[in-house]
Amino acid sequence: MRVLSGIQPTGDIHVGNYVGAIRHWVAGQHDQDAFIFIADLHALTVPRDPAEVRDKTLEAAMVLLASGIDPETCTLFVQSHVPEVSELGWLLNCVATTGELSRMTQYKEKAKGKESVTVGLFDYPVLQAADILVYGADRVPVGDEQRQHVELCRDIAIRFNGRYGDTFVVPEVAIAKVGARIMDLQRPTNKMSKSASSPQGLLVLLEPPESMTRKIMRAVTDAETEVRYDREAKPGVSNLLELLAVAPGGDPHALAGRYERYGDLKSDTAAAVVEFLRPVQERFAEVAADPAGVVKILDRGAEQARSVAAGTLARAKAAMGLLPR
Repeated sequence: MRVLSGIQPTGDIHVGNYVGAIRHWVAGQHDQDAFIFIADLHALTVPRDPAEVRDKTLEAAMVLLASGIDPETCTLFVQSHVPEVSELGWLLNCVATTGELSRMTQYKEKAKGKESVTVGLFDYPVLQAADILVYGADRVPVGDEQRQHVELCRDIAIRFNGRYGDTFVVPEVAIAKVGARIMDLQRPTNKMSKSASSPQGLLVLLEPPESMTRKIMRAVTDAETEVRYDREAKPGVSNLLELLAVAPGGDPHALAGRYERYGDLKSDTAAAVVEFLRPVQERFAEVAADPAGVVKILDRGAEQARSVAAGTLARAKAAMGLLPR
């Protein structure tokens, strides 16, 4: 089974990214044909500093390798290094509709209150569909907020196959059940986010243990004293229990029964998170010491990805009646 996953090189990769996505990619890579990419083209939907895009793309690759992604087992590459995906994106643009794209929740949230947004921001779910379809992915593990985009991808693939003949694999979406939505420590009703979280609410994967501990100890809870897992009534406490559950492993409902005070819950959560991330941080220092080696890994991955993408693109062009070169 082929599985596709990607991460944008925007801002710092945080604990929510790691818990909700990356560690699941690592766990599944040996049992699946995993394609994992850094989505640098998606990062361009809003203006960004070019040097930062380059630096964060390489850093994201280093984080993935430090987290346990094995380039000898899976295909690790940069999105823009596979030009076939952009060409397929145009073909899919001729199948998708503006009505579908205008209903995308993420687009409406990101465009809200702005006088003007880029066409790329409006259209990037189609490029995301091209990411998925060009490699023939069977499953796409994503956070819950990306479910709608994968469902759009499925609709586009089904419509294309119905109109032009059986061309694309129709992918399944897979949502992580535990830790899929780690929330902002200061605004626990909002998902932890590289772009939306407050500095004190964001746990950056590579930040010093002392800083992580300080942020967790200052995490927002509530005016009550009872420790229980209830996402709606007690979002702050539940977020801490979720973090504690995914670090050493466990059930947040059961863990709640061990605590009578918020302070003890916070201190244990901080210690567990720091220890949970220690191997990743230590490995990152080793990987970052050889940036040229990381570039070689990405080059090799891009060649592997292109060998698959070229065949899919050729079939799609032929199905649509484009004259072969």
